[in-house]
Amino acid sequence: PATVREGEGTEMQSAPSESLVDRLEETAIAAILGLMTLITFANVVARYVFNSNILWALEMTVFLFAWLALLGACYAVKKGAHLGVDAIIDIVPPAPRRVLALISITVCIVFSLLLLKGAWDYWANFANLPQTEGRWFPLGFQESFRPKAWYEVNDIPMPEILRWIEPLMNDGDEYEKLPRFIPYAILPFTMALLLFRFVMAGIAVWQGRIDRIVASHEVDDDIAEAREQRGED
Repeated sequence: PATVREGEGTEMQSAPSESLVDRLEETAIAAILGLMTLITFANVVARYVFNSNILWALEMTVFLFAWLALLGACYAVKKGAHLGVDAIIDIVPPAPRRVLALISITVCIVFSLLLLKGAWDYWANFANLPQTEGRWFPLGFQESFRPKAWYEVNDIPMPEILRWIEPLMNDGDEYEKLPRFIPYAILPFTMALLLFRFVMAGIAVWQGRIDRIVASHEVDDDIAEAREQRGED
């Protein structure tokens, strides 16, 4: 089971299964970052060496950057790596500290629900699915809507390996460009993942395994490291 050391908030030791998931998430994030770098580098070489241009490179990089940011935000919640102010939390006793943490997580969960609804409603029609009814929280689904799966991105060509989705999503018509519902799918996926992360953090606080959802103290770590180095010198 995950454990927490005194005074270190959400810094937990992961079980083997969690470590495997962590490695998969870290690999996915690193792969996206590497792909962004590779595409950008290739486009620079094409432009300045061959006086050419990779037409779809900029749009692909924008999509990959969005995926990187959204996945990274979810992973940071899991690791307690988001920046936060814990001056008050550090001076209150454990019981009030736990209450404050639960209040904070409740606010984050509500906010994540709003984000999830907005993300679903933005993406759904592009995937031939109904949006939710209700202004703030879902009260049902649309009874009628205009399918938009035929909408394509501006520049990214349709990969041949994905042609199998055309009969399912586009009435058999061929896509010239990548359909928008594919890159946009990261929105509801990551918002659902973000909600899950906050729920899991709330459970951890309730069980007493952590006392806050933020544990990033880069300055403190740097100071401690500097002191250790001075001691060794």
